Amino acid sequence: MAGKILIVDDVATNRIVLKVKLAAAYYETVQAASGREALALARSLRPDLVLLDVELPDMDGITVCEALKADPTTRDIPVVMITAFRDSARKMEALRAGAEEVFWKPIDEMVLLARLRSLLRARETAEQLGLRDSTYRELGFAEAAKEFAGQALVGLVAGRAETALAWKRELQGHLDDRVLVLDRETALGTFAGGRVPDVFVVAADLGRAGDGLRLMSELRSRAATRYSSVCVMLPAQGREVAAVALDLGAADLIEERADPAEMAHRITTQIARKRQSDRLRASVADGLRQAMTDPLTGLHNRRYALPHLARIAERAEITGRQFAVMLLDLDRFKAINDTLGHAAGDAVLVEVAKRLRSNLRAVDLIARIGGEEFLVALPDTTLEAARATAERLRRVVGERPVRLKDGGGVSVTISIGLALGGRGARGVEELIGLADTALLDSKAEGRNQVTICRSAA
Repeated sequence: MAGKILIVDDVATNRIVLKVKLAAAYYETVQAASGREALALARSLRPDLVLLDVELPDMDGITVCEALKADPTTRDIPVVMITAFRDSARKMEALRAGAEEVFWKPIDEMVLLARLRSLLRARETAEQLGLRDSTYRELGFAEAAKEFAGQALVGLVAGRAETALAWKRELQGHLDDRVLVLDRETALGTFAGGRVPDVFVVAADLGRAGDGLRLMSELRSRAATRYSSVCVMLPAQGREVAAVALDLGAADLIEERADPAEMAHRITTQIARKRQSDRLRASVADGLRQAMTDPLTGLHNRRYALPHLARIAERAEITGRQFAVMLLDLDRFKAINDTLGHAAGDAVLVEVAKRLRSNLRAVDLIARIGGEEFLVALPDTTLEAARATAERLRRVVGERPVRLKDGGGVSVTISIGLALGGRGARGVEELIGLADTALLDSKAEGRNQVTICRSAA
């Protein structure tokens, strides 16, 4: 995970000490002695992280941080600020300027390195999601619709309910979101309405040393809470716990003696990051769906259908059961387009797809693989059951006209070719070829009928 880190400090000795520590952890370093030099290097080199001293000769370090976060080319670079003054107000000023973390000198090397690893992991994940999101949008897939965020849900888990209630009272006036006091069991349980906290604040020790970290690991391993952020509340002497918590996946650390405003700020920051990650994940998932879906009919497309059919065939080999493959083609569809127009043709395709899909099982595969051609696969079936399904599909397509927007209607029929696979009989490509041959026979024999591959019949 080693990356490039920009060290900004006007004292050469401080820069050298940090460089040695980071080099031992296999980080590449770049150094700047002033705020202006730091801004120039950050824009030109795009480091993976910036270690920024608050006190600089030419400009305040907090001003440098604000400039980095305001610039689109550097705003996503994590900034860790360092100061010699233990001033809570100054620390909050740095956090509000956009710094991901603030360390007081002397810096604990173990905690520093753990924090750097944590921030770089989070940035890498966000970049990967963002890259996929950008790729899908460049390919023409729409961005996922943004939902109204509303109040976030924050869960507080401490060893004693009184402690969590005290945290909740401290947050009042600083946090507008809904706050729940939870115990270990309710944190891992099912929440009303299926909604889980966006952020958990978990005490490092829940009665026994390390219980909080075990709970965090459990939360991150469960599907329902995997994407919730977890902030760990550290005891006064929590050096080793801090490093372990970060390496186990804690999104942030909060000291028990932290100012309520700082606690609220860290929670709010995690809420914002979680919502951004949720949006990116939703966009990626939506892009995947669009990549595998025919935009007109809403059915799966060829890109999805062929790999899925291969998995059906693999499962049939394991179970020793048969499966059926059908190719279906609308009869005289070109004439509909030529005489009634493409809008009418599209309406026919949409309605036929709807009729086909509503007459198949949930486990069956249906896809539009060509202009007016569909593929259907029936797992775990027999020849007799597949034949009956094919005849039912043929009937539901042709039994009533498709209604058009102008109030008129058009009668359509469909021809079907069917082949049976499984039990080591044939590969997927051969089955599709046999079903296609059977489909051509249906067309040649007058259309609007089902033909079964001769070797299957």
